[in-house]
Amino acid sequence: MGMKDKFQDQAEQWQQQAKEKAQQGRQREEHGRQREERGQEQEPQRSGRPRDEETERLRREEEDRFNQDYDA
Repeated sequence: MGMKDKFQDQAEQWQQQAKEKAQQGRQREEHGRQREERGQEQEPQRSGRPRDEETERLRREEEDRFNQDYDA
């Protein structure tokens, strides 16, 4: 098998993987929309804010640790 064939095969594999991931994303998005339309949200809307604040706090802490590792 020549190098050109090898690269072509790899490119085709990547394209197929990208198509599959895009399809999965569309399915998840559609499923989420259907749940919202049916009113089957797992948590009330107001409880989302503390989770966002917690996520933001954890992200900042991780970023600080990362910066400390590379600032030394």
